[in-house]
Amino acid sequence: MDARIKISLEFSISESGLEDALDEYDELSVEGLISEIVDKSVACDDIVAKVTEGPNNLEEYDAQQATG
Repeated sequence: MDARIKISLEFSISESGLEDALDEYDELSVEGLISEIVDKSVACDDIVAKVTEGPNNLEEYDAQQATG
């Protein structure tokens, strides 16, 4: 029987770490990055990642840094 698991995840990451991770997984968003990591690590299907707070891509990160 399949199991559906919903989690809340919060983490901090440096700008260079974010850039490196997005580049390594060839993703443009944090949502896509998290989906790829979970898919490759656990072999899940139908992964839905949603950023509810904080930047979801490097452009949003840059904008946040400029206003912060």
